[in-house]
Amino acid sequence: MRTSQNKSSLTIYQMVDRIVASGKIARREHLVLTSAILCDDKLSEEERHQINRIFDYIQIGRVKFID
Repeated sequence: MRTSQNKSSLTIYQMVDRIVASGKIARREHLVLTSAILCDDKLSEEERHQINRIFDYIQIGRVKFID
């Protein structure tokens, strides 16, 4: 169980890093992050913080949607 959580964490961190670096997020990535924050009660506080940071960046225009 811990291994799957570590894989999930790694994927979230990789996705967040790529989004922050590029300033762009695909709609599919947004859906993945939204689903993770709403459905996965196993997220750590740090993972929640990273995902919320992306949502904040979208809101202030620092990250833009791409199709």
